[in-house]
Amino acid sequence: MSDSEPPAEETRLAPLAFSPVFRSQPRVQWTDASGPQVKSIDGRVVVGSAPGSGILIQDPTVSRVHAELDAREDGLWIRDLGSRNGTLVDGLRVSGARIPDKGKIRLGDIELVADYDPDRKRAVEIWPSDSFGKLVGTSVPMRELFATLARLASMDASVLVHGETGTGKELVARAIHDASPRAKQPFVVVDCAALPETLLDAELFGHARGAFTGASGSRIGAIETADGGTVFLDEIGDLPISMQPKLLRVLESRTVRRLGEATHRDVDVRFISATHRDLVKMIGTGEFREDLYFRLSVIPVDVPPLRDRRDDIELLVNTFLRTAGASLRVDPQLLREIVSRPWRGNVRELRNFVDRVRAFGPNEALAMVSKGSPSELRAAEPAKTAALEAATAPSPADAVGGFRPDDPRLFETAYKDFREAWIDTGEREYLRRLLLRHDRNVAAAAREAEVDRTYIYRLIRKHAL
Repeated sequence: MSDSEPPAEETRLAPLAFSPVFRSQPRVQWTDASGPQVKSIDGRVVVGSAPGSGILIQDPTVSRVHAELDAREDGLWIRDLGSRNGTLVDGLRVSGARIPDKGKIRLGDIELVADYDPDRKRAVEIWPSDSFGKLVGTSVPMRELFATLARLASMDASVLVHGETGTGKELVARAIHDASPRAKQPFVVVDCAALPETLLDAELFGHARGAFTGASGSRIGAIETADGGTVFLDEIGDLPISMQPKLLRVLESRTVRRLGEATHRDVDVRFISATHRDLVKMIGTGEFREDLYFRLSVIPVDVPPLRDRRDDIELLVNTFLRTAGASLRVDPQLLREIVSRPWRGNVRELRNFVDRVRAFGPNEALAMVSKGSPSELRAAEPAKTAALEAATAPSPADAVGGFRPDDPRLFETAYKDFREAWIDTGEREYLRRLLLRHDRNVAAAAREAEVDRTYIYRLIRKHAL
C-alpha cells in the first residue's frame, strides 16, 4: 500500500524486535485419562476430545468440539460450542463467560481450573516497521500480527485467517505468500462465496473435455494452476458441505483429479483460507466438517478490527491518499472526526470514505457517511431515544443496514457485504425490541431469548445500545 514498501525478500529477512511490554499468560489445569495436564493459553484455542483440538481432553463425556478458550486483555474467556453436556463456570451453565482466577470450568466429567499467576508473563514479538507487504499499521495489534506473519511465512502449514468483513484478510494471505519461499510462484484466489456449487468443482479441480455439457476442452483448476505456490480460499465458511470432503482429500493426499478423469495429479501448494464466519460453531450445526477445519486451521490468524487499532487510522488515510496520487492533506479536525467514528466496515469502509473525500471533499463525504453508513446510523443513536427508536425503527423487511430496499446503493455492493448488512440489522432489531419488552432487564431478556446474559451484554456492546 505504501510506495516505499520493502520487496518480498527484504520483508522475509527482516529481524524481529521484542516489545518491552509483557503480557500475563493464563493457563488451565485438569486431569483426564492420560493423567494431570496443564496448558498455557495464548489467543483462541478449541477445547475438545477430537484429535487436532488445541486442548485435547481424553474423556468420553467431553464433546469432540466442546468449547473455545480465548485469552484477552481482561482475562480468560470461554464459550460453549454446542456441546452435548454443556459448559459450566463455578457451577453455572454458560454459553459464554469470563473465567475468574482459580475459576472452575466443568466440561462433562472433567474439571479445569484457571490460573492467573501475575508473575507468569510472555514477551510479545513486535515487527520493527509499520508495514509488512501491503499491510500497514503502527499499532501494537498490527505489529504483533506482522511478526506472526513473518514467522509463519517460512513454514508450509495451512493457515486460517479470521476477521470481520473489510479487515483485509486477502492482503494478509498475500503478505504471507510474498514473504515465503513460494513468492515467485502463483498466488491463486478462489472466492468460495461468489461461485455457485455447480462451478466450484471445476474451478478448484479442473475438468476434462466432455466432462459435462459445454466442456468443449480440458481446463486445469485453481489448485493445479497454483502448483508450487499458494491457493487462497476466500470465505471458506461458504464452501458447500458437498464440496468439503473433496477438498479434504486434496489436503490429505496432495493430489487432484479433474472432472471426467480417473488420473490423480500430484500438486505442491500451500493452502491459506479466510472467513468472517464462526467455523467452530458451524461444526456443531453440521455446516462445516470437523476434520476439514483442523486441516485448514493448523495455524489460526486473527485480523484485528479497525476499532481495536485506531492508532492506525491516520496512517491508513495518508496511505490511501498517497497510493491514489492525491495531494490532499487531512486537517487535524477532520482526522479527529474520522478517528472517533466506529467504522464497522473496517478498513474497506475507511478506504471508501477516503475515495469520497477525494471526489467530493470532506464535508460532503462526512454527510454521505452519516446518511448511508450502517455503522454511523448505529453509533449516532442517542441513549435517551433508544427505547422510542426500538419501537418505531423499520424492521429488516423495510430497511437493511440503514438503507431501504428501493435505495440503489444497497444493491451496488458485493453480495457478502449485502448479506452481512442484512444479518447485522436483523440481529440489532431483535435485540432492541427484546430489551424494550423487558424494560432493559438483561436477565429477563436472556431468559426469553434462551441465551446467557453475557451474550446479551456482548450484543449490547456490539450494537452500541
